[in-house]
Amino acid sequence: MGAWGYKPLESDEGLDVVDFLENYIQNNAESNHIELSEVINAMKREGFFGKSFDEIDFLFDISAMALAELYVMYLDTGKLYDAEDEFEKIHSINVDEESLKFILRYLNDIRAEVPDADGIREIVELWRESECWIEWKSNLELLFSRVEKEMIHSLK
Repeated sequence: MGAWGYKPLESDEGLDVVDFLENYIQNNAESNHIELSEVINAMKREGFFGKSFDEIDFLFDISAMALAELYVMYLDTGKLYDAEDEFEKIHSINVDEESLKFILRYLNDIRAEVPDADGIREIVELWRESECWIEWKSNLELLFSRVEKEMIHSLK
């Protein structure tokens, strides 16, 4: 894990999600908005997520956290990532309940420390052993609560 901070976008794998999204926008965004469901499906096809939630992998977890962080960043600023290059084209993200549930399921499984085949979820094990465990865990809680709030809001 190449990380220089505790947030998902402060890691090599998180920036892989940013690179993927930038390429996705360049190749697929025909207007100034994107559909979260389409982004998730494209990420699944490219191996950022497993075929099911039972497939637990560090990359899948960091991908979900990075996607949540990007979405929260958009909610807070109205911009996707740093609004440079391809990102400046995007002025809205259309979300649906299933996409938000998908992200929440990953975040909740990480929070609940659902174990992988080796008995402990790798992302949890790595961060628990770091000096930033409390900050990382707090950030995970923040991402979960923000996405959950948006899902509840979108249902109204």
